[in-house]
Amino acid sequence: MLNMKKILTGFFLLFVLTTVVQAQPQKVVADKIIGIVGDRIILLSEIKNSLADIARQGGTIPENGECLLMEQAIISKVLMLQAEKDSLPVTDEEVEADLDNRIRVYINQLGSQEALEEIAGKTIYQIKDDARASVKEQKLAGAMQRKVVDNVRMTPNEVKAFFERIPKDSLPFYESELEVGQVIIYPKASRDIEQYVFGEMSNYKKQIESKTVSFEQLAKQVSEDPGSKDRGGQYQINRNEKNWDPIFMSTAFRLKEGEISSPVKSKFGYHIVQMVKRNGDDAVIRHILRIPPVTDDEIKQAKNKLDTVRSRIVAGTMTFNEAASKYSDDEAAKYAGPYVTNRDGSPYVTIDLLDKDMVTAISKMKIGDISQPAAFENEQGKKGVRIIFLKSRSEPHRMNLQDDYSKISQFALEEKKSKTIDKWLKSKLSTYYIMADPDATAQCPQLQKYATDTRGF
Repeated sequence: MLNMKKILTGFFLLFVLTTVVQAQPQKVVADKIIGIVGDRIILLSEIKNSLADIARQGGTIPENGECLLMEQAIISKVLMLQAEKDSLPVTDEEVEADLDNRIRVYINQLGSQEALEEIAGKTIYQIKDDARASVKEQKLAGAMQRKVVDNVRMTPNEVKAFFERIPKDSLPFYESELEVGQVIIYPKASRDIEQYVFGEMSNYKKQIESKTVSFEQLAKQVSEDPGSKDRGGQYQINRNEKNWDPIFMSTAFRLKEGEISSPVKSKFGYHIVQMVKRNGDDAVIRHILRIPPVTDDEIKQAKNKLDTVRSRIVAGTMTFNEAASKYSDDEAAKYAGPYVTNRDGSPYVTIDLLDKDMVTAISKMKIGDISQPAAFENEQGKKGVRIIFLKSRSEPHRMNLQDDYSKISQFALEEKKSKTIDKWLKSKLSTYYIMADPDATAQCPQLQKYATDTRGF
């Protein structure tokens, strides 16, 4: 039985193939119905175009890739049809939000809306119209899958039994992993410095409006935003995106096309913003960012404040988590906690995920130590002061129950969920009309277990 994460990845690929890739000439495939589930069809073009898109993006296609995607498509449609029977809630608003998010991902990858529309050979609205039914199917299938496995849990004995089934020579080797927390303060520049930067930004606006220099040229020269500097300060934004500073967004969407804002202060620094083009909640803007520099005096004040915080933690009158929640200027700490996380959200990280200053600091620390306050610069070049807590450090080792129980438990849980879905599918398949093209079942024998009608087309 396929792992559910792979199945859901397949759902995303089926979205890809029904939108952008269908319009690309090198991927055009003569269409043919190769599967039917209930009153829903599976097209050969869906499978072929999905494989072509994986190759285009540099992915590795397994030898049985076409068979895997066919199997995923059948499972997806069974889950979706059962979700409709069970009246699982998937609203039109959720579908539209999902479509908007996916379109933004493509735009960010390709650089602009125009580039996406050119590659697709369709407008954004046509792409969304073509993909809407597919996305709703995916969301319904996902909702049904979550309902089936919602109550699946693992006991310690089950985790132990799972681990003991793994051949000893197949146990993975783990590098040293650490739990590292930080409380960060970003000192504010003095009022005089802020006024000076505000004056410079006002002067930039005058230069652009007098056509002494273009917005794009000036952004490349003076903007301190590394994410847009090389593009002349340009971003494609949507009013509903939550990852933008609200002051920045409200300023941008108050502008008319071509208009330039007065200097405005966000959590990042001072901006001037130009509205390049707007279409409803979508807009192309340019901005220039200047970050008021902090002096040694501000750094020293921040160190003194964190020194007091550190003393309270060491004395036991405040926990490290409480200190981070109360004092840290790191927004992630307010919601996800103060620990550095890896790509899957786990707080156990390898040393390559830490910045060089943090690596230097923890090399001198023991488990449970809290560093003295130290100045640093974040990835955006913003100066801050932080204290670091080394909570744990594992030695390089083979997977074992003592050191890796949480990981093993998660692997075991995924296997149990997959088996639960497999059992559920077996109980439901007979209630649905499922037919696969004879050529497809000849090529992919695993499809035969799903077919309830073996007569073929």
